[in-house]
This record gives sequence, structure tokens and C-alpha cells, in this order.
Amino acid sequence: MNFIVENWYLILLAVVSGAMLLLPALQGGAGGLSTAAAVQLINREKGVLIDVCGADEYAAIHAVGAKNVPLADLESRLPAVAKNKALPLVLVCARGSRAQRAAAVAQKLGYTNAQVLAGGLKAWQDAGLPVEKKA
Repeated sequence: MNFIVENWYLILLAVVSGAMLLLPALQGGAGGLSTAAAVQLINREKGVLIDVCGADEYAAIHAVGAKNVPLADLESRLPAVAKNKALPLVLVCARGSRAQRAAAVAQKLGYTNAQVLAGGLKAWQDAGLPVEKKA
């Protein structure tokens, strides 16, 4: 007990640093690709950009070059859209939550390099990357 009283600042430092390490995971940014890393995968490694939003959302706005495979149809339609399971998949939705679930489904189907775009389509737009909008 004496150690805790005399070294309270070390304990506080440990708690604060632990909280700072956990903050990105709590905000949903853990494990996602940055937009720059996603573009690099698409351009250099022939990665496939898959939009897992519903058909209506996709029709309204989507990243240029993205193929629409709604999350509900992912298991049945993904093998037809991305035949080579070794190529990187970049999964995107509006904010990233559906893409996280889609990554788990893709990995279950054997796509070993399925990754999620951190921040979703919003991050794509914020980075100034091209989108197609419904006219």
C-alpha cells in the first residue's frame, strides 16, 4: 500500500497511456486501412474495392471503381465478383461498421487479404478521392 501512495503518479501515467492505446479501438479505427494504404493496394497490388452498402446507397454515391456487393448477399455474390482469393480486397461502406462484418465473412470464404477502409466512404471523400454521385 505504501508503494501506491508514494508512486501514485506512475500509476496515473500507466492508466492514461493505456487509455490512449485503447482509444482508437473504441472509436472503431482499429484494424482499418487508411485511404492512402487502400489506394496503394488497389493500384499496386490489383486490389478489388468492394462496396458492401445496399443497392440504393450505392446508386446514390460510391467510390469510383467500387463493385457493389451488399452485405446481405456477400456470401453468394463475392466469389463471382472477386475470383482470385489471393488478391487484396478493400471493403467499404458508409462509415465502416458493415465493412467490418463483411471482412469476417470474406475471411470465412477464404479471402485471406480482406481489409476494411477505416472511416468508410466518408474517409474516402474527406481524402479527396473520386466518387460517383447520382445525378
